[in-house]
Amino acid sequence: MPPWSDILKEIHDLENVTIESASDRIIQKYLELLQRHTKRDTILYTSSWTRPTRTNDVVSITEDDLDGFMEVVYGLKAKELDLVLHSPGGSPEAAEAIVLYLHEIFEDIRVIIPHAAMSAATMISCASNYIVMGKHSFLGPTDPQMFLYTAHGWTNMAAQYILDDFDEAQEISRDDPGKLVAWNPLLSQYTPGFIHECRSAKELTKELVREWSKTYMFAGKPDKLARATRISENLTSDDIFKSHARHIPRKKCEEMGLEIIHLEDDEILQDLSLSVFHAANIFFQHSTATKIIKNHNDRTVLSFPPEE
Repeated sequence: MPPWSDILKEIHDLENVTIESASDRIIQKYLELLQRHTKRDTILYTSSWTRPTRTNDVVSITEDDLDGFMEVVYGLKAKELDLVLHSPGGSPEAAEAIVLYLHEIFEDIRVIIPHAAMSAATMISCASNYIVMGKHSFLGPTDPQMFLYTAHGWTNMAAQYILDDFDEAQEISRDDPGKLVAWNPLLSQYTPGFIHECRSAKELTKELVREWSKTYMFAGKPDKLARATRISENLTSDDIFKSHARHIPRKKCEEMGLEIIHLEDDEILQDLSLSVFHAANIFFQHSTATKIIKNHNDRTVLSFPPEE
């Protein structure tokens, strides 16, 4: 596989252009070569989330991304899509809109993960027919995260943690109402309906992963509901993964029952998809852009942080 340094040298060898412009050309070059190799329409969706200077709100999956996908899908003619996906996740509802739209256009979707597709990006991956992963590729838990305003400002916390705290407070107050005083600072932060919202978020995440994997990944298989249910339960389980940021390697994904293609089985596919990924990372190092949505025909949508 091509190392990052080889792609950087190729970018620097382009004369009379900025590194930002040169890296964009190299992204496009390898997307075109990838499409020629697979004969499938090809879209890159990636963000600069692994850069320490980027905050989640500008690199995550949002409703605006659907407009970006509509832009890059325009003019594509094939019924098969390869989606090169690198994302920390984001809104499950936005992910749902993207999934529903792409499946209206394409009959067969593969998700290629050059590094990591976490949280809501894992959910999108579960809506594919196959997930292509290398030894270096990861999915992530899909347990929903809730934004909560506390005495220390806004924070995000796993919905299951909030539900566990609430259940524990109920149990303690039932046995000894006087002890509820110690829980008041925590419970007072919950707005009306917040606990119900946590339960609904957890159920929605399970439902989407279960229904998508059953409908697309396991279509035609006699055990599709059982496999889809197991995967949706596992991916949302805090008991299994302990942390929302855990990286789930390929072997574990296969053990859960996901349909995984080994990236190394096609050396050309591996080289081209990783070249796209490396070039995109170099682009982010020299640009203020935080997301790229781009197809093999050079239709491109870039996202930028809001101006302060």
